[in-house]
Amino acid sequence: MRTLILATAAAAAALAASPVLAQDVASAPFTGPRVEGLVGYDNMRDGSDGDSDGRDGVVYGAAVGYDVQVGGAVLGVEGEITDSSTNVRTNDLLVAGDSLRLDVGRDLYAGARLGFALNPRTLAYVKGGYTNARLETRYAGGGAFQNDKFDLEGYRVGAGLELAMSGNAYVKGEYRYSHYGDVEGYETDLDRHQLLAGVGIRF
Repeated sequence: MRTLILATAAAAAALAASPVLAQDVASAPFTGPRVEGLVGYDNMRDGSDGDSDGRDGVVYGAAVGYDVQVGGAVLGVEGEITDSSTNVRTNDLLVAGDSLRLDVGRDLYAGARLGFALNPRTLAYVKGGYTNARLETRYAGGGAFQNDKFDLEGYRVGAGLELAMSGNAYVKGEYRYSHYGDVEGYETDLDRHQLLAGVGIRF
């Protein structure tokens, strides 16, 4: 991500040095309210138990945001809600024949982003903010059944590219990393890596 920040900063400086191109970039369509749909790859891992590979799934959801463009720079705020197919299943955990299922559920995110228009159609950005994810567990065994939900609080950072299409539409690609603190009563070290694609409209 550091490399992307340096690259976008260098590109912004080059644009400012060219009056004609800088004028075109200043009129780029990266401003105003927006809504978008998201889908991509999801990987959750717990470093506290040595699980270096984690569990994979599909993340999907929607986001809203508002951007303000000043010259080639774009500053925005955004909110997001997603769900995931990522889950873990374990059998014979406590007694023979029992089962435990852990599902990664909804995720709420609120944060900000800072971008630089590389040209009139392309925006490179970095982002960061607060994330709240939910884990749901279902245990069955020995005649007992238990269903619990745990909310995880953490932070998220990321980077991406956004490409303006015809009209007010745009597409984007984004990588983000999230880290969550302890689950209630349990010591964990949860890391989350995601690669997403998005399609959106500005108003």
